[in-house]
Amino acid sequence: MKIILASNNKNKIAELKQILSPLGCEVISQSEAGVNIEVEETGTTFEENSMIKAKAIHEISKMAVIADDSGLEVDYLDKAPGVYSHRYAGENATDKDRCKKILSELDGVSDEKRTARFVCVISYIDSSGNTSVLRGECEGYIGREMKGDNGFGYDPIFMIGDKSFAEISSEEKNTISHRANALKKLTEKLKGEKYDNN
Repeated sequence: MKIILASNNKNKIAELKQILSPLGCEVISQSEAGVNIEVEETGTTFEENSMIKAKAIHEISKMAVIADDSGLEVDYLDKAPGVYSHRYAGENATDKDRCKKILSELDGVSDEKRTARFVCVISYIDSSGNTSVLRGECEGYIGREMKGDNGFGYDPIFMIGDKSFAEISSEEKNTISHRANALKKLTEKLKGEKYDNN
């Protein structure tokens, strides 16, 4: 079965191919499916945004689609930046700018109040139009400085134990991350279902 990933991000495609190919699923990008649209994410939750993307691609392709939306929730900041994680420090901000903004907003805040989590929500629509929404989270806290050279986004300030996400290997991150946890739920769902080949 072919599944379209509502993205052209090579890293995401490679990750999904690795996880879903043993289940007999062939993951292709939007562009490979000939769906060249830019979907505007107008939702206020991860669930809404991922489903908006999935539905837009499914309506055009009539194929199975996976879409995800993810971000960082910081409890002290009332779960900001949330769905606005990428735009939190401005439209043209770098990953470093975004990390610095969070660190400055938590300046002077005690360790026990720096709790945070990464969230990933995957929306899945099968070729018949049946929908599923699967949520994965990874709990941690915000450190006091940027650490590590791996990863991207807020990884250098998101701490698991005494290491940031940017200090652990991608292999280790891919077993505990929010996206890994959401994908585990998706693979369990796909294992339990039978599909006609498209």
